[in-house]
Amino acid sequence: MGTPVERRGRTFLLVVLLFFVILFLRLAYLQIWRGEHYAVLAKENCLRLVLIRAPRGEIFDREGDKLVGNRPVYALSYINLGKPVAPDLIGRLARLLGADPATIEKKLKEGENSGQPVRLATNVPLQAVTYLEEHHDEFPGIMVEIVPVRYYPYGSLLAQVLGYVHEISAEQLKAHKDEGYTPGDFFGQDGLERAYERYLRGQDGARYIEVDAVGRPVRDLGVKPPVPGDNLYLTINLKLQQAAEAGLSKAVQEARKKGFPAPGGAAVVEDVHTGEVLAMASYPSYDPSIFTRGLTPSEAKNLFQNPDSPLLNRAISAYPPGSTFKMVTALAALESGVITPDFVAYCPGYYRLGRHIFHCWIWPSGHGRVDLLRALQVSCDVYFWTIGQMTGIDKIDAMAKEFGFGEKTGIGLPGEMAGVVPTPEYKYKHMKEYLDSIFDPKFKAVEEEYARKLAATQDPKAKAKLEKEKEQRLQALKAEYQSYAWDLDWHTYDTLNTAIGQGYVLCTPLQLADYTATLANGGIRYRPFLVRKIVAPTGQVVAEFGPKEVGRLKVKPEYLKLVQRGMELVTQGDGTAAGVFDGLPVKVAGKTGSAEVPGKGTCALFVGYAPADNPRLAVAVVVENAGHGGSVAAPVARDIFNAYFGK
Repeated sequence: MGTPVERRGRTFLLVVLLFFVILFLRLAYLQIWRGEHYAVLAKENCLRLVLIRAPRGEIFDREGDKLVGNRPVYALSYINLGKPVAPDLIGRLARLLGADPATIEKKLKEGENSGQPVRLATNVPLQAVTYLEEHHDEFPGIMVEIVPVRYYPYGSLLAQVLGYVHEISAEQLKAHKDEGYTPGDFFGQDGLERAYERYLRGQDGARYIEVDAVGRPVRDLGVKPPVPGDNLYLTINLKLQQAAEAGLSKAVQEARKKGFPAPGGAAVVEDVHTGEVLAMASYPSYDPSIFTRGLTPSEAKNLFQNPDSPLLNRAISAYPPGSTFKMVTALAALESGVITPDFVAYCPGYYRLGRHIFHCWIWPSGHGRVDLLRALQVSCDVYFWTIGQMTGIDKIDAMAKEFGFGEKTGIGLPGEMAGVVPTPEYKYKHMKEYLDSIFDPKFKAVEEEYARKLAATQDPKAKAKLEKEKEQRLQALKAEYQSYAWDLDWHTYDTLNTAIGQGYVLCTPLQLADYTATLANGGIRYRPFLVRKIVAPTGQVVAEFGPKEVGRLKVKPEYLKLVQRGMELVTQGDGTAAGVFDGLPVKVAGKTGSAEVPGKGTCALFVGYAPADNPRLAVAVVVENAGHGGSVAAPVARDIFNAYFGK
């Protein structure tokens, strides 16, 4: 058995032996059975996969002139090295970049668990990049990259159509999580950049780099090159676009000199035989390049809180068309057989409906006896009120819908409005929503007031008195509501307003241009389009787009020719746009309009096409709160036609 000392010695040896056996088995397990697995982990621990951002596809006009390109800039990114962020790193980065420390901190936290570099700043000055390279040890995890950003050779030209690119937001990242986006990626935010994001974005490349213990790159272990995005070739004619934007700017400035607010406007040019949009201008505009370097607070305020809304694409926003809508009323009356081409009305300067008097725009004088041609030439409201009442809202609505009013054109730009072709059902819904928005809070306030009073009263007689008061208050409100409810129904004056493009009818400048093209080409309605083709970086055509017929007017050719002749007279003699187009080598057919917008003054409008005898271009112009269409909007169309047909 041995002595106690010997027994303790043997026990100790057994324990030591057992310990070494366990240690041996564990080492064998780790190095033999699991050796390859842990070798891979060890290797990956010193490797970093770094994305190489793909250049976005570029955008060109119809002749191949570059409208949007790319240029390389320095960017700073943060990649998590498996270590906590140094406490003073945020402050040093903020001072170096002149940025808000809270913004830097937020982005650093985003990168803690992403496994990918997180973009901290773009368009970093060379001085800051040089300092970082010289003091790399003081900025662990910070990487300097060269990334492609958007470049706009023509500045603000076509800005609302092109849209802009900005770092993908958290909401967008969540919505597109299955499409390979990562924090710091650029994403199309509006216009064509947004609509064609999946073509423009390209495919990011990647490279493996080996880093040391503090995250400094040691060597490059391989690169997968990025694939640039597809290029867009547009229908836009650069010369016409420049003319449209310059003309709009001039018109707005001239209107302001005359005392009109004129906050902005829009112009659209369309090929009458294809639907190609040759120009789409919106004023005021903005320079989308400011998004590539990050907005200052003042720039952000000027863009997003500006009452003139430079980000808004007015070409696809809805306005009352005013007298430019009168060709719809004329064709509805002719085609329904309500009038004949030689129908004559008398204009004393006003139109009487019961006890109400509607004044023609020429009031207090009148136009006298007018037929359809004369009514279009001088834009006689009385004539169109007369035939509008005879025709009725249903037939006017049906004709308007044949031109595509009341629905989106399908051009594919974000934010396009459908406009409104008013019906009795539309008016009822619209007015009811309006009345309910006013009266529902009043009813609710009475209910809440008496609920509090009743809860605070225990006396049955007092409660009964309060209930009676409450009911009287509610009945008074119901009576007030009913005094307005008569306007829920459609009335004859609503038809009169619609007949001259006022009231509830709304159209976008794009719709007006398409409508004018349909009138010009003999009644074929084409879908407007902006992109002719999409081309891969290899030169392969990914997709092509061409004319697409979406409807034909159900109108007798002689009626359409009569309306066309009336539009030609608008620019001749004493027409409402007479003299505006003198000096052009082609004749212009058109129609002026001045539309009253409640609370926003009078919109000036013009629609027209040229040459009048062999149409090629259709134009629509709207200038907000600027006065008469013939003196404000028509000159913009003149500048556009002159850019195309002039010497």
